Amino acid sequence: MRSFHFPGRSTVHAQNAMVATSHPLAALAAVEVLREGGTAADAAVAGSLLLGVIEPQSTGIGGDCFALIQPRGEGKITAYNGSGRAPKAANVEWYLERKINSVPLTSAHAVSIPGAIDAFATVLRDHGKFGFDRLAQPAIKAAEEGYVVAPRIAFDWKNQFEKLKNGTNTERYLLPHGKPAVAGDVIRQPELGKTLRAIAKDGRDAFYKGPIAEDMVETLRGIGGLHTLDDFADHTTEVTTPIGTTYKGYDVWQCPPNGPGITMLVMLNILSRFDLKKFAPLSVERFHLEAEAARIAYMIREMHVADPAHMKIDVAKILATEFADEYIAKIRMDGLLDLPNVAPPMNPSTIYITVVDKDRNVCSFINSIAHSFGSAIVSNKTGVLLQNRAGGFRIQPDHPNCIAGGKRPLHTIIPALLTKAGRGIMPFGVMGGQYQPVGQTHVLTNILDYGCDVQEAIDMPRGLHYEGVYQLEDSVPAAVVDGLKKLGHKTTSVVGPLGGGQAIWIDWDKGTLTGGSDPRKDGCALGY
Repeated sequence: MRSFHFPGRSTVHAQNAMVATSHPLAALAAVEVLREGGTAADAAVAGSLLLGVIEPQSTGIGGDCFALIQPRGEGKITAYNGSGRAPKAANVEWYLERKINSVPLTSAHAVSIPGAIDAFATVLRDHGKFGFDRLAQPAIKAAEEGYVVAPRIAFDWKNQFEKLKNGTNTERYLLPHGKPAVAGDVIRQPELGKTLRAIAKDGRDAFYKGPIAEDMVETLRGIGGLHTLDDFADHTTEVTTPIGTTYKGYDVWQCPPNGPGITMLVMLNILSRFDLKKFAPLSVERFHLEAEAARIAYMIREMHVADPAHMKIDVAKILATEFADEYIAKIRMDGLLDLPNVAPPMNPSTIYITVVDKDRNVCSFINSIAHSFGSAIVSNKTGVLLQNRAGGFRIQPDHPNCIAGGKRPLHTIIPALLTKAGRGIMPFGVMGGQYQPVGQTHVLTNILDYGCDVQEAIDMPRGLHYEGVYQLEDSVPAAVVDGLKKLGHKTTSVVGPLGGGQAIWIDWDKGTLTGGSDPRKDGCALGY
């Protein structure tokens, strides 16, 4: 329990239903859907559509979506993979012939087919009561009538000014006064509102066929893209079974590859060999072990994980408790493992929503346009800001994540779900690109090893060992930073905080819900 003498957030409590998001307006819109009798899936879609307008640096209908849904908190968990594919013409030889050795992140080649709208439609088909005609209304209103820019969003807008100034149509759509939006500005996007109205009227086909798709393809081909109308029309969402592992008597579930949730599960398998309780939550030892687990897990991911439609991935073998034994046995408390330096090609941004409704339907839902403001390409007439998720591909013929026509890139966004004896306990997620597996592990071990409530677990100072450097938030104590340096870690502070996060804990005995939302973003948990 937090001390009320110090700044902080209380957990949010409710009996009927709850949502936690990265923006209070999205939380409010989702709760209004729940109060009208909508399901957790309905609320998540409404919130995500709205966030695509009011948090444009993180998400939008030009991006991708993953979800885990468990009916009534006790049923079968279903995983939804709404990640887009590369254009069918995007073969590696095309790039190599033109001496393109990595995907430029603000080029048309970084734009994979947006999967979010089809994923939303698929989730609503299976678990919703409402349709786009109701759920898109808050987003339409925000786009057409305007929304007020929140502080964290303004922070990101300022940091991405040069990118937006040099993008395709971004100056017109996202720099309306020639400068970044600041907190308190009112932004209107009537073209995006018109696009959302078409989706509200005609559903997913309005996005993937007809004038909207034609405009996206025309925009992309006009700047060198390989996209076709067939690439959009043929897009589908994969409905599949989650993968999981056990930690401290709980089961932890993730979407399977091409999602990177397997990375978090490998981290948990490694950390399960250590008694973290021996070390303080803000200690050199705890941060060191987390970094070593991450380095091993990310190396394994780079070697073994990509789109399973294009390579064989032995998930069961990777998740076997003995799989990483060779590396675990070499972990030292007085120095670093000698491991190859893993440098993933992208470290993007995202939004995460968690919802539990009055029937205890559980929804863990994530939506992203990859890097902040995606590719910085806005479709000419539609106002759709397109993701740069294909920047996650390699242009290396021998690499499992090499670009290929119709292939999905190794992703970064991961919704998570904690269960016990088959019952949903906590849908949760931590945003922040490559940080997400580490962030989820950090939050979960804060709860299960250190006894934090969901808000304390989210608030705790964070670090990410990435590209050979331990990136640490300013809130990490100086003594911990010094101790990590003595162990051989190269450390640096980060400009922006590491990710964001939301979680809802379900207490089945009391019949209550407890929510937390990250102060690193503008949002909140809200219930009734």
